[in-house]
Amino acid sequence: MIKSKTKISKQAEKKTSGSLVDTIIASKKNDAWNEVASILSGPRKGRINMNLGEINRLSKAGETIVIPGKVLSQGEIDKKIKLVAFGFSEMAREKILQSKSEIESISEEIKKNPSAKGVRIINGK
Repeated sequence: MIKSKTKISKQAEKKTSGSLVDTIIASKKNDAWNEVASILSGPRKGRINMNLGEINRLSKAGETIVIPGKVLSQGEIDKKIKLVAFGFSEMAREKILQSKSEIESISEEIKKNPSAKGVRIINGK
């Protein structure tokens, strides 16, 4: 369930990471990105951490995939996709770039695509 913008704001006030707070505020301002703000504003254990193998299994070539959490390096990417996440492990970053896929932070993607057109959010459910 997506939280109200008021609850997201109150939870964001408790966060200490400046980049996390900026990402939550940017995603809260756009209704299309509200689900991402809802996940990121919650407890750390509620964020989605996903391995490359799982992302590869769930995605199609050419898709833009949003992970509201961290991308981890276990597995391989065998198709060209655009991965948008709050964080990437160093090994995951290397593997993604080797597969000729793109990586982007959530806040940068919101600036480029405020309407979330063509974006698929993987929320772990």
